[in-house]
Amino acid sequence: MKFRAFGLLLSLAFVLGCGSTSSNPSSSNSNAVRSYSGTASVGDFLTITLDPAALTFSYVNLSNGDTGTNIPYVVNANGTYTLQDPQGNLLAAYEVPSFGLLVRAAKAGPTHNTPAIVTAVLKGSGISATTWANQSFNLMQFRTSSGGLSIGSVVMNAQGDATSDTYWPYGASTGQTSFNSSSFSASNFTPNPSGAYMTMPDGDGGYDYAFGTPNGLFAVDTPNGAIIALEKTASKNFDPAAAGTYHGIYYQKIGALIIGPGNTESGTPRLGNATIVVASNAQVTVQDGHGATILQATLTPVADASYIVGTGELNDPCNGLFTFRLSTSTSQQDVFVTFVNHAVLFSSFTGVLPVAQGNTYNYLYGVGLK
Repeated sequence: MKFRAFGLLLSLAFVLGCGSTSSNPSSSNSNAVRSYSGTASVGDFLTITLDPAALTFSYVNLSNGDTGTNIPYVVNANGTYTLQDPQGNLLAAYEVPSFGLLVRAAKAGPTHNTPAIVTAVLKGSGISATTWANQSFNLMQFRTSSGGLSIGSVVMNAQGDATSDTYWPYGASTGQTSFNSSSFSASNFTPNPSGAYMTMPDGDGGYDYAFGTPNGLFAVDTPNGAIIALEKTASKNFDPAAAGTYHGIYYQKIGALIIGPGNTESGTPRLGNATIVVASNAQVTVQDGHGATILQATLTPVADASYIVGTGELNDPCNGLFTFRLSTSTSQQDVFVTFVNHAVLFSSFTGVLPVAQGNTYNYLYGVGLK
């Protein structure tokens, strides 16, 4: 599978290095209005304004034209938000104020009816081509087609030009190319007058949107979905400081199969709230809103996974990115997890063995904040 130049290079977003001290939205005493930039896993770029004094959300979806104004919400006992959107689009959210915002959407995408995760960061300013110059990131892409996810590395030079190497689990599960490399010139992006993001025509009448923070995150929202690029760590080893309980949102598709143009998929999607428990020994347990375990793994560094990092595979050790592989006689599951400050990204892809074209597959991904 050949990816469009930047379409599968980067996308999705939330804050890194902001130094937020709040671990629960209900614990914040600030009633200041907060504005966020966000990306949906179906490929929508949104601006979201949250008014905690009035308990309302407002949003503009720059990709599909949808809007919502002063949507009421209530704060639940566990700190999550339940939205009362009359259009039935935005359903639930979780926020670490002035750090990150996660939203569960039911009617995203160009067809206005696709379930998706919206991940947002505090709205920035002064975003330009050199905002992320000379930085190196791990990336994780989420989408609702094309096998659901990719992981890998992206490195910026002094001009902000990007070179990426990615691993595509779907490709590995069907005997196709599973490792891809690409590069992109930052000069192709145009800063928005607001300074909050950059844009680039995608060639199909829409735009890619680049945004993030100067000290840790690079994100680009594209019609192909969302990829988060998180700054790499100095060591490949798991940091016990990442342990704790995170609240978030997940997307899951069961029995998926590519069936049409644009690598659209069949399969049953599911979107829900998640609790992510990370132990000090690097064990990760993800539970759905009913307390059922939907993912459990003990992580090892991607750098130690010879089937991902090495000659002919990823050339970068991706310090700070972790994995887990479980193989049986009939299936193979790959799990990927990465952390930054108060946030965790997780994803899982399960393919059928033996490897063959036409096999169905399952995947799961999500974001958590604490």
